[in-house]
Amino acid sequence: MNPMEQSPSVSRRGLLTGAGAVALGGSIAMGGCLAQSSPAAAATTPGSPSKGTSRMRPVYHFSVPDNWKNDPQRPIYLDGEYHYYYLYNADYIGGGGGTSWRRATTTDHVAFRDRGVAIPKFTNTNGDCWSGCLVVDEQNTAGYGAGAVIALVTQAPEGRQAQYLWYSTDRGRSFKPGGAAPVLPNPGVHDFRDPKVIWDVDRGRWFMANAEGQKLGFYSSPDLRSWTRVGEFLRNDLGLLECPDIFRMTADDGTSHWILGTSANGKGRGLPATYAYWTGVFDGSSFTPHRPEPEWLDYGFDFYGAVTYPHHDASGAEDPTLRRAIGWANFWDYPHNTPTLATEAYNGDDMIVRDVRLMSGNGAYYLASAPTSALDNHVKRGHRLGDVAVSGTKDLTVRSLAYDLSCELVWNPAAPPANVGFELCRAPGGGRHVAAGVFLRGPFTYVNRRPTINPTAGETQTPVDPAAGRLAIRILVDRTSVEMFVGDGRVVHSHRVFPLEGDTGIRLYAHEGAATFRDLTIRELKITP
Repeated sequence: MNPMEQSPSVSRRGLLTGAGAVALGGSIAMGGCLAQSSPAAAATTPGSPSKGTSRMRPVYHFSVPDNWKNDPQRPIYLDGEYHYYYLYNADYIGGGGGTSWRRATTTDHVAFRDRGVAIPKFTNTNGDCWSGCLVVDEQNTAGYGAGAVIALVTQAPEGRQAQYLWYSTDRGRSFKPGGAAPVLPNPGVHDFRDPKVIWDVDRGRWFMANAEGQKLGFYSSPDLRSWTRVGEFLRNDLGLLECPDIFRMTADDGTSHWILGTSANGKGRGLPATYAYWTGVFDGSSFTPHRPEPEWLDYGFDFYGAVTYPHHDASGAEDPTLRRAIGWANFWDYPHNTPTLATEAYNGDDMIVRDVRLMSGNGAYYLASAPTSALDNHVKRGHRLGDVAVSGTKDLTVRSLAYDLSCELVWNPAAPPANVGFELCRAPGGGRHVAAGVFLRGPFTYVNRRPTINPTAGETQTPVDPAAGRLAIRILVDRTSVEMFVGDGRVVHSHRVFPLEGDTGIRLYAHEGAATFRDLTIRELKITP
């Protein structure tokens, strides 16, 4: 359950206050010592190891240079590169609270260059900056000049959440507050945050989705300053709604559809607590879903606060058939539970950036994810193992901390094995590992992190059809995560794990029967700036 649901008077951002004491206690328990790094000494590429020997920092996933990160903010495209902002606390290890907005840039969504803090925390009397979004005001609707970057940000002076405008006239490098008063005041509710703004082309105005407890409030504006409430989207069965998202995409059949997303908590119904979304119809004031039940961009434990953003072609134009998504590799049930505090003095990774497409099938539409295509440019070494037949277990000679594994699992539908899959991050003695595969007697796909070091243990499962006799699998393994993409990517399991340095083994298994791991390929990865 989300911490705010456990104690409605405590904000999830409030958990950051005094977090350093929690983190320090954890490091003592692990027998480590913390060497605090300053922003000036941070790695220039957060997706790669810091200077010197890195014991647990991800090799090819984004990670904060030091201290703390949480929510991603929707990246914007400027001058040929993507600007990624995220919530950052430089005082985390020292016990200080509050978040600023830190910026990184990328051209390929894999290698990022740290650019430092863009909105310092506690800049004004409205407090620190929480989540929000950025837009490029090409038409100068807000009055700060054509092309100014405008950030709509939640701040909570005296605990009252509201939306404030910040602006940048230096292409997103730094921001100033656009006045002390909120552009969207709180009407008297507890939860009122995470604004997401888009340009509504059909109506020639700005549109905002705002998280308001168990509803998303809808607003319109001509100038990003004055907002009028035009509608809402209510769900009382998915916990607290946060970090909304709304966009339009062109599907693989050429039709255009709207998608409404939000970070939600469906644990009470046996559903994920990640990014829920609906396809549907948007008329500028209301969103009507095609189906009442949401789809989920991820079925794992650790893909929260996710945002999507458009792909831009070489001319800078948006491609309506492709978006990207990035999610925080953590969850509020265990935000401070990470051994990286002891090894590298930081807490904050993201899952891999995804390429997301809208697909049609069985009379419905859904989002299909794949690891962003630029991973192909960061392969250190490839191992093409071909078709590997397994009955029982088979240990591979390939050992690695960071890799991309793909194959098609094939079995006889008339006599399927009970369980087919992989032991990943396997310890030399075989005890610790992460299990990922398909349990055909369930039947379901799964990722089980119980046998290794992890925040809370657990296994996630999604249904599968054993009669198909085959299933495409792609798994990304890095030093603090395992992500399994199933089939065409409609289903993904993302998990936060903490294997030890020597836990690099890979075992194949097919229990109580036989299976073939067709075209098994393992690509070891590294960041190539």
